[in-house]
Amino acid sequence: MKLTCRCTGAWPRLMVILLLLLSFSSLRTAMASDGAMEREQLGALARQIELADSIAAHAANTAMDGRARYHFDYARLHADLERVRAGVQDYLAPERAQPRDPVPIAGDFVRSHEPQESSP
Repeated sequence: MKLTCRCTGAWPRLMVILLLLLSFSSLRTAMASDGAMEREQLGALARQIELADSIAAHAANTAMDGRARYHFDYARLHADLERVRAGVQDYLAPERAQPRDPVPIAGDFVRSHEPQESSP
């Protein structure tokens, strides 16, 4: 049995953009030594998160295959991106000085659509 990976549509582009976004932001943040540079990089990160969110929304509208067993959970990705975006915005423009209680992101974006057995 030969396994093949068939990548079509917006899904591969979305993952490449997310991986680049994460690697770029972590490298540039580690190199930032000045507060202004850090704020500039976090602003760029917020714009990239917005771009990734819009690409994910487009992919969600175009990738509806009801026959697939597993589906990408775009709603969960959107919620996690919103949470990260809110954290960046809270840092860039804090509303209060006290630390807030963070809500964990989900991180698992696979939904299983296995056939459910009907009960008698």
